Amino acid sequence: MRFAVVRSSAPGCEPNCPEWISAEGTIEAGTPALFRRLLNTLGGRQLPIVVNSPGGNVDAALQLGRMIRKNRLDIAVGITEFSGCSPGMKNCQDNDGKGQPYFGTADESGAMCNSACPLMFAGGVRRVVGEWAYLGVHQITTTYRREKLLYRTTYKIVNGKKKVLSTKLVSRKNAGSYKTYEMSKAVEKRLSAYLKEMGVEQGVLDVMKATPASDIRLIEPDDMLEMKLVTSLGSLDLLTEKSMCPRRPMPANCREVPSNTKPAEVANIEAAPSPTAPAPAPGPRIQDQEMRFVVVRGSNPLCNPDCPEWISAEGTIAAGSAGELRQLLDMLGGRRLPVVVNSPGGDVQAALAAGRLIRERGLDVAVARTDFLDCDPGKAGCEPTEGLYSGLTIDAGARCDAACAVMIAGGIRRFVGADAHFLVHSIGMEEKVRAYLDEMAIGSGFFVAMQSAQYAKHSELSQGELREFGFTTGPQSVDALTGATICKSSPKPDNCRVLPAANAEAEAPAKL
Repeated sequence: MRFAVVRSSAPGCEPNCPEWISAEGTIEAGTPALFRRLLNTLGGRQLPIVVNSPGGNVDAALQLGRMIRKNRLDIAVGITEFSGCSPGMKNCQDNDGKGQPYFGTADESGAMCNSACPLMFAGGVRRVVGEWAYLGVHQITTTYRREKLLYRTTYKIVNGKKKVLSTKLVSRKNAGSYKTYEMSKAVEKRLSAYLKEMGVEQGVLDVMKATPASDIRLIEPDDMLEMKLVTSLGSLDLLTEKSMCPRRPMPANCREVPSNTKPAEVANIEAAPSPTAPAPAPGPRIQDQEMRFVVVRGSNPLCNPDCPEWISAEGTIAAGSAGELRQLLDMLGGRRLPVVVNSPGGDVQAALAAGRLIRERGLDVAVARTDFLDCDPGKAGCEPTEGLYSGLTIDAGARCDAACAVMIAGGIRRFVGADAHFLVHSIGMEEKVRAYLDEMAIGSGFFVAMQSAQYAKHSELSQGELREFGFTTGPQSVDALTGATICKSSPKPDNCRVLPAANAEAEAPAKL
């Protein structure tokens, strides 16, 4: 397998373009060392991986998957088509002065991730396989090699007994080999533990065991989603499309390169590496941190002493997110705080569960970011004061993508401000999602809008479209739930509270 850092050559993206790691070829025993070497050149940058591989060494694939997860990288199945110089070309100067040795575009058509490759793929934080890409599995083939060894042993007879003085290997000859095409119990146990570690269902292992080594079982997109092998139904455009870089916050794999910039020194890894330690994993971004729930109190001086409070929900919806939200709500007792969501999407089943929980508790929701006053809860040493964080809510730059819409649909009142971004695409599990939206009294047009962007680019919905579909309950923004003056209205909203004293004991912990 060859690794290279690639910058998008799509027309019109410069000077701010997405970059990714192209990973193409067979996974071999030395591949993890090559990948580690490449990561060490990136200085902590988190670039998604675009992989195209027929498979290869199982142990190496497991190592790669763990390295990908440790460094919190996203992954997609795709082929990188290079423009100008490519990694196999010697002394190519076409890209000199452009700030990057390799440029190209990523395409899913005909791309594959087969055999051992899905084990590597499982390590991604976000994992996508487009409609025109292939992911397949089969039984593991184990090769046993026989060797004929000849030893020379020197001994002497002492008191009638043989005493060995030395034994030396004289020759080693190949005595043939044989293969087995069914995984042993030990291998099955190891793969099962790995998939569980990566949050992937055991159904993947069942399909592997049921498919002969001479065949490949291509897994359908909906099945991949059910098995949690992919985190959403989308294409690699989600990670490499040129239009992603103007978003705020800007994705981590976008980089602005001024003209006439000196080329990057290391972008292609093929040679054997020197042993160096892997780069430390950088802090999480909203794209890859699991959804975090904290209770926040408005910090605007206009509201004191009676200020609004809300639940900030930021990050990717993970399998345990609904459980964490339930735990926090139970700690709050009967208080009904609105939920302010900023999320790129995530686990569909968890989003369904979170949405139903929000409806069950009678909570309002809005799409917005929480700007924390003193410190961000994600940083070490940042603790709430009296059980509460302080902050303000902001529409600008907030987003609700993919499965996030399912979670938002559970709100009693649902607001998406003019400066927030609301994007949808098909997320699979059509029957479950359709039934859920009907249950939440969302118009059928919303489901149609989701399906119209199947497996491809996100479709951004306007405020007018959201109201037309019955998704939002009004034109208001998050300020209707968290604004500084709402506590002066009558009747007073449920989420307003006068703190009893400066050092009063908090009613509920604020972080899960």
